[in-house]
Amino acid sequence: MKSISISGESRTDLGKKASKEARKQGLIPCVMYGEKKDANGNPEAIHFVVSSKEIDKCVYTPNIYLVNLTIDGVAHKAVMREIQFHPVKDNVLHVDFYEVTEEKPIVMAVPVAPQGLAAGVRAGGKLVTMVRKLKVRAPYAAIPEKLIIDVTALELGKSIKVGELSFEGLELVNSKEVVVVSVQMTRAARGAAAAAAKA
Repeated sequence: MKSISISGESRTDLGKKASKEARKQGLIPCVMYGEKKDANGNPEAIHFVVSSKEIDKCVYTPNIYLVNLTIDGVAHKAVMREIQFHPVKDNVLHVDFYEVTEEKPIVMAVPVAPQGLAAGVRAGGKLVTMVRKLKVRAPYAAIPEKLIIDVTALELGKSIKVGELSFEGLELVNSKEVVVVSVQMTRAARGAAAAAAKA
């Protein structure tokens, strides 16, 4: 997994007015949930702000990142957990981070990358990726940038489900019945099949 470095400053005023003012200054309010627990057993939250330009580098990209996050000079390793966007302008309003360690498994959505020319495509079908990302559970160091799926043997009208996939060192979290890729019949292929049947 690629890494990216981001620096932020802690904040104590957590109201809506303060958040709105921060955004006017080009800063994005963020929260990082750490390994430490509070009195109720919930992860302690660190509130901070980051430049919108720095946040944009790891939000508007197909890549997934381990974030080397520095808050007030203190280094943390984290992943982005949740991003809140403006409903109209689509700009980032808020980001939740989750602190990670080398040992503890985390769940991340990893992009799917079909590889090879499917047999069904050679027969006139069309390869369709039904799911763009799959959720995996593993220590962050074991999580790849993408999940490569060999579709070479996939025939016309057939599909690959989550339950048919396995990746070393990774646990797939999605339901086993979820279809990941399929080769669908095109209009031209239907016409050719119908002509062949008549002949």
